[in-house]
Amino acid sequence: MTLFEITALLMVLTALFSFINYRVLHMPTTIGVMFIALLVSLGIAALGWIGVDIGQSSLAQLLHAVDFNQALLHGMLSFLLFAGAMQIKLEDLTRQKWAITILASLGIVASTFIVGALTWLMLGMLSIPASFIYCLLFGALISPTDPVAVIGILKSAGVPKNLETKIAGESLFNDGIGVVIFLIILELAVGGHEITLSGVALLFVQEAVGGVVLGLAIGVLAYQMLKRVNNYQVEVIITLALVMGGFALADRIHTSGPIAMVVAGLLIGNHGRAFAMSETTREHLDDFWELVDEILNALLFMLIGLEMLIMPFTTALFIAGLLAIVIALFARWTSVAGAVLVMRSFRTFSAGTVKILTWGGLRGGISVALALSIPAVPERTAIVIMTYLVVIFSIGIQGMTLGRLVERIYPKVQGLSERS
Repeated sequence: MTLFEITALLMVLTALFSFINYRVLHMPTTIGVMFIALLVSLGIAALGWIGVDIGQSSLAQLLHAVDFNQALLHGMLSFLLFAGAMQIKLEDLTRQKWAITILASLGIVASTFIVGALTWLMLGMLSIPASFIYCLLFGALISPTDPVAVIGILKSAGVPKNLETKIAGESLFNDGIGVVIFLIILELAVGGHEITLSGVALLFVQEAVGGVVLGLAIGVLAYQMLKRVNNYQVEVIITLALVMGGFALADRIHTSGPIAMVVAGLLIGNHGRAFAMSETTREHLDDFWELVDEILNALLFMLIGLEMLIMPFTTALFIAGLLAIVIALFARWTSVAGAVLVMRSFRTFSAGTVKILTWGGLRGGISVALALSIPAVPERTAIVIMTYLVVIFSIGIQGMTLGRLVERIYPKVQGLSERS
């Protein structure tokens, strides 16, 4: 099949699943689409086990033809992060700067090491060979959270704006930080380099700091262009060029594209919206990027659901995946509780904050894409299976029950405003 035919088929499936979800399931779009795709995968696999082939091999070939890692990390991710960052108000983000900074930096590092150590012990108990550095790599890719499936639920549940900003802001930045940590550990794992503090610091500066600088540079350039134009078609094209060209440039000069997109998105969504756009442009630009965000997210979560067909499950790996869910949740709770404990010395938190931030820390497609980017080493299969099961549980169970958790806790956190 040609690239156009593959893309067309995937879009048709996404549209069909979205329609079924809207008419029948009434779930949030991303969760509903993934749930239907998962059911389709399981149904096709079950029929295949009893000897009924309704296109399992053809669908498997199609999924193998889709480079999930390339499609997300070097395609969809730039659009998703920019669109998400554009919706975050810098004023809200600034009020939550310490919470977001600590959760997206120290929290991710702590979670990476907790997951890595516990996964290494768990795989050893299951007699699944795995070196510690690759368990640490699993910790790095599973620690970043994904706000996509949860923000709509938080809004509908009436969660205070500050808590919503924490989850969204942390997720936008820890995606970038998580990718940087992942790349550093992967470089150390496969590059054969000696692990030194200076080497790690240099890689971090190149990726993270370089991403911030690049994001500011391309954001300012786009802002200056937007300021000199009063035509929403041209201004939409400028933002498209910013995202595609900026991410490609980040790849070329080996800096963090995700961080660059978040910084550029914040700049355009705040400073650009306030000083470089007319009201008409703001409306059209918001509508355009909201639509891009919805389409790509639906497509992404549909792919996650269908990936079940080509996952190499075994009993031991399935058990490892179930235990990895517990480990990931424990690491998330520990890192969030630790961050809140650190911040209690200079600010107050209400009782429900740790619970909501823990259960609302959903893992998404970026974790799957990072797992699939690992080269063909003995640990790769175990990492991919564990990642996939954690993501499915995170989106399907945590995403669907978070609203109920918020409704139960919210009366206790009625005063959760500036204080948390």
